[in-house]
Amino acid sequence: METSTGTITATAGSTGGTEVSVGVEPLSPGDDLVAWVASVGPELERHADRHDRDGTWVQESYVLLSDSGYMAAGVPVELGGLGASISEVSAAQREMARYCASTALATSMHQHVTAFTAWRYRRGMAGAEATLRRVAEERIVLVSTGAGDLTRPRGEARRVDGGFVVSGRKVFASGSPVGSVMSTMFAYDDPDRGLRVLNMPVPFADPGVRVLENWDALGMRGTGSNDIVIEEVFVPDEKVMADRPHGVIDPPLQVVLTIGFSIVAGVYLGVAEGARDKAVGVAGPSDDPIVQRQVGLMDHRIRVAGWALDGALQVVGDDPAPSMSTLQAVFTAKREIVLASMEICDLAMSVAGGRGFAKGSPIERAYRDVRGGPMHPFNPEQTLLLGGRLALGVPCDEW
Repeated sequence: METSTGTITATAGSTGGTEVSVGVEPLSPGDDLVAWVASVGPELERHADRHDRDGTWVQESYVLLSDSGYMAAGVPVELGGLGASISEVSAAQREMARYCASTALATSMHQHVTAFTAWRYRRGMAGAEATLRRVAEERIVLVSTGAGDLTRPRGEARRVDGGFVVSGRKVFASGSPVGSVMSTMFAYDDPDRGLRVLNMPVPFADPGVRVLENWDALGMRGTGSNDIVIEEVFVPDEKVMADRPHGVIDPPLQVVLTIGFSIVAGVYLGVAEGARDKAVGVAGPSDDPIVQRQVGLMDHRIRVAGWALDGALQVVGDDPAPSMSTLQAVFTAKREIVLASMEICDLAMSVAGGRGFAKGSPIERAYRDVRGGPMHPFNPEQTLLLGGRLALGVPCDEW
């Protein structure tokens, strides 16, 4: 990275020396993140098709974002970050997804863990400040395994002197090719309290950690969402961040999911918006009433889904308290966005015709990428179940 002019010229070493040079000024607190992402978006898009075809990690885009300071967006200013709010991060990731869905989804996993760590920092919780300083100063990457774990994690913890020994296989670990620390969890059979869930960080550098490099999916192919095998890794007691009931969305997890899917949902809406724009660009001025109606329907669905996200973010605010009701608002928005984004991409392909159907088309890529939406918790049907339980006064925290 050049420092004499203040512009970024990064080299993505593991991709064979691919140069990323776009004359981008490093970010500072108070900068408009959405405008900044829009300015670098074409550079992110330039690599998207190749990584989609090859199923390879979006290395160049990650280097650009890391070297600019963007990965510390949610770190408080006093700790060296940009001090962005949850809604600001969500908006920036939504904009990013217009250009490269894989880059947006992978970095959103780091961003939401960072945002939750900032939530913990505001409450003086152990380890939060040190982690956030490392994100800002050392540019470490936080990898979440929550999508594959949730309330019933894959893997087990065994009590030993001074801590736990953990083992298991984690899935959907987006960003794993450059991960520094996993934010993960394990089941622990406590002799007195029964089955528990322990949340803890696990460093990728530990010799008991292996990234399998096996990510090969229909869409979001550049996210590096590999399986991770953890074998006999020691975690000291002081690193255990939470000790939760098994099978329950308890208050801390309510906050994690509230923050996380306020950001992730924005990614899928951004993918759909990008597909809409590409389709309109292909169609151009059209006298065909069917095309006109389809474009109108795309815009309708985008607007309503955008309202859903804006409304959920308003409920969440900058510092959410644990609440199943707030979480349900976020999942309601996510459901609307997921269903809308799939319909919008279907319509975009129809509007663009054969060019949208062709392999390598950004519309075809978006069509596949948005199919990842239902794979994240909660899926659309679970969201309705949660809402119904809340409305009927039925216990809704066991999953």
